[in-house]
Amino acid sequence: MLSAIVWQHGGMRVTALRKADRLFQIIQILRRTRRPVTAEAIAEELETSKRSVYRDIATLMAQRVPIRGEAGMGYVLEAGFDLPPLMLTAEEIEAAMLGAQWVTARGDPALVRAAQDLIAKIASAVPERLRPIALDPAARTRTDRVPMPEDAIDMALVRSAIHGARKIALTYRDEKGAETARIIWPIAVGYLETVRMVIGWCEMRKDFRHFRTDRVIAAEFLDDRIPERTATLRARWRAAMKDQMAQRKMPAAAD
Repeated sequence: MLSAIVWQHGGMRVTALRKADRLFQIIQILRRTRRPVTAEAIAEELETSKRSVYRDIATLMAQRVPIRGEAGMGYVLEAGFDLPPLMLTAEEIEAAMLGAQWVTARGDPALVRAAQDLIAKIASAVPERLRPIALDPAARTRTDRVPMPEDAIDMALVRSAIHGARKIALTYRDEKGAETARIIWPIAVGYLETVRMVIGWCEMRKDFRHFRTDRVIAAEFLDDRIPERTATLRARWRAAMKDQMAQRKMPAAAD
């Protein structure tokens, strides 16, 4: 858990992280993104001064933490650097437990087992003083299984196809009962409150489509590779979803 010093200043309650914790947090901030992060942005998040950030960056560089950049331009943490495993704060443990609880209630069987294993591993690996947070977290979501239609496709194989950038041949029944044969480029799995969906580029429709897992009649996992990078396809899909949402919010044009 991060330690801090708290005092009153001009009627305001001021909290300052100790230097060791501040150095750790700077590394965490830089790990979140591959883009340069300015000293101003770091200072704002840590509620400290830019001058302190500059000194802390210099300290980290002197300790051979591979940070590139300079004042005014921003800083980047080079790939390959990592902290010892499971150096988690109390808030990070709460977040992990909350996510694992959600997956336990809504995930497919393979992910449910993985979430349960994750909870057990974190509880056994964190320091003794943080173990109560893992075993009895304050943040809660429902842990009873949420009723939802049974998957008609092996979701573990779907995730494997996504990671391996392989196509899937589907026989699919839409909401009107019409059956079609599709070749899709799977890019993600959507876990909603009451249904799961495979998201992919449909070769027949020449567009992104969402396929409910309970409406799949048959699936063949092909050796054919997807001709585009999965990350690029996901970025295009997110942009398409953003455009659709924007169009729904636009007022109707007047005659």
